[in-house]
Amino acid sequence: MSDKHPSLRRHGRREFLKAGSAVTAALLTPSAFATAPGKTLPALPSNPRTQAAMPTRNLGKTGYKVGIFSLGGQASLERPNNFDVAVPIIERALDLGVNYIDTSSIYGGPQRWSEQYVGKVMAHRRNEAFLATKTKERTRDGSMRMIEKSLQLLQTDHVDLWQLHDVGTMTDINEIFAKGGAMEALLEMHQQKVVRYLGITGHYRPDALIEGIHRYPFDTILMAMNAADPHHYSFNDALLPLAVEKQMGIIGMKIPGRGRILSTWTPPTIEQQKHSWEGMTIQTTNPGTLSMREAMYYTLSRPVSTVIIGCDTIAQLEENVQLAREFTPFNDAQQQQLVARAEPCAKPSLFFRFYDRP
Repeated sequence: MSDKHPSLRRHGRREFLKAGSAVTAALLTPSAFATAPGKTLPALPSNPRTQAAMPTRNLGKTGYKVGIFSLGGQASLERPNNFDVAVPIIERALDLGVNYIDTSSIYGGPQRWSEQYVGKVMAHRRNEAFLATKTKERTRDGSMRMIEKSLQLLQTDHVDLWQLHDVGTMTDINEIFAKGGAMEALLEMHQQKVVRYLGITGHYRPDALIEGIHRYPFDTILMAMNAADPHHYSFNDALLPLAVEKQMGIIGMKIPGRGRILSTWTPPTIEQQKHSWEGMTIQTTNPGTLSMREAMYYTLSRPVSTVIIGCDTIAQLEENVQLAREFTPFNDAQQQQLVARAEPCAKPSLFFRFYDRP
């Protein structure tokens, strides 16, 4: 695939690459890190129920076989003081064969409720789930504080995947790869075997993610991919082919666009939408146009390893696992039909691409 993306040219990608390559080379020198002699990571997690529960796919080049449906750390898993709902959802997910759990240091606010709930389950079922968390911090020191707290809350001494959270702009990229930037923390924790693999995530615009992949060979990318994607700042055009070319583990998110792509979604009042973080830029009085089956199967018909979806209830979780179990891919014509059907609700379903960012 050509990397001559027009918007990248506008940002002077050659200059960014030159600077980024120099920083990455400096970070990778042995003298940049402390060592942890003799430390080894345990074997990759293994949920014995996964193979019978749903199809699996390779998580890029990691060697891990991930179920095509994975549990996201938002929805009920980020609400305050929600142990009685969130912890049973996580337990049930593992019982049903889910073998990948995604969370983040910012899910659930300063108390990091999501990591707390996941940690309650990881305390006794750590070897059943590939555990992924993230840092939104852009500095080394900030990210080191994030991973230290993540390990404490997740009740583990290692995570399987540590990711840069919400990389959206070239400013993010330059801060992450600068001297003293977050990339130093990721590489240091990887070398010390505190984290097994490194990833990058984003849902805003494709250019910065493309740049990040060019600067460092991340193991995975977590990216927004739903049927509305081709209508605005598409990740399908250049980013997805590049991730495939690099043989990355590709994790799809924002599958139902916080419900807004679904015909079953009931829009809150415009006033309520204005005061929710996800509706500050795009409000609508109309429901979406797709079923959950269509939304999930569209993304699973793309070249992804898995999709992560947050669940509000055990019933939602069980429905999603059942859909994964019954998955059959849509052909190109069917995918294009879904893209066309999603157009009327494309902006609300991609609300996360319309914030003003530096």
